[in-house]
Amino acid sequence: MASKLGVKHRLVLGATLLIGLAALYWVLRETGALSTLTNRQALREWVDQLGFWGPLAIIAMMIAAIVMSPIPSGPIALVAGASYGPVWGTVYVVIGAEAGALIAFGLARLFGYEAMQRWARVRPILDWLGKDRSQTGLMIVIFASRLVPFISFDAVSYAAGLTPLAFWRFLIATLAGVIPTAYLIVMFGEVLITADSRGLTVALILISGITLLPILARLVLAWHRKRKNSSN
Repeated sequence: MASKLGVKHRLVLGATLLIGLAALYWVLRETGALSTLTNRQALREWVDQLGFWGPLAIIAMMIAAIVMSPIPSGPIALVAGASYGPVWGTVYVVIGAEAGALIAFGLARLFGYEAMQRWARVRPILDWLGKDRSQTGLMIVIFASRLVPFISFDAVSYAAGLTPLAFWRFLIATLAGVIPTAYLIVMFGEVLITADSRGLTVALILISGITLLPILARLVLAWHRKRKNSSN
């Protein structure tokens, strides 16, 4: 699609999109909706009042939180767990997070990738990242980043769109990484939503440790095998 659009058209579309997102953010802030999104208790009460539309609101808010970085996604995930339980809460959060990530990836690919290619110093790096082995490495990086709540989900999605990573690879890596993290956060939603900021930080650190255990175990195993082979 990007190749079918001229530079001027993309600039106009990009500027229009930025203005639209900025206007939406201003409306959310001025109407007080943004303060509700950052208040876990108030957000839960609002979602519960929506009834049938609550899950759709969770999905829409997750998408907005990822596409529009200033909006935090953490409170939304916690409310999903507190309102709908660990299973359905995870489903709604994963759908919203995946959709938001794909939109952010697509926007960066459409409006920024060609500009990166025209940068002479960056082009060799992009060519190297386009190779199959590098693509696999990028998938691992994306997957690992999704397991750590402190790494910006939004920034990773936009940055990935500026690389030659294949769309389907990004989709799979993000989905594989976001499911366990979302489940853990949603599962503790009822507890975390009533915790103070200090308790929430401790809980997120524990969640990060749990989600990183498989990667750490694999690294330790690889190191042990390498050491064993070198000693033979």
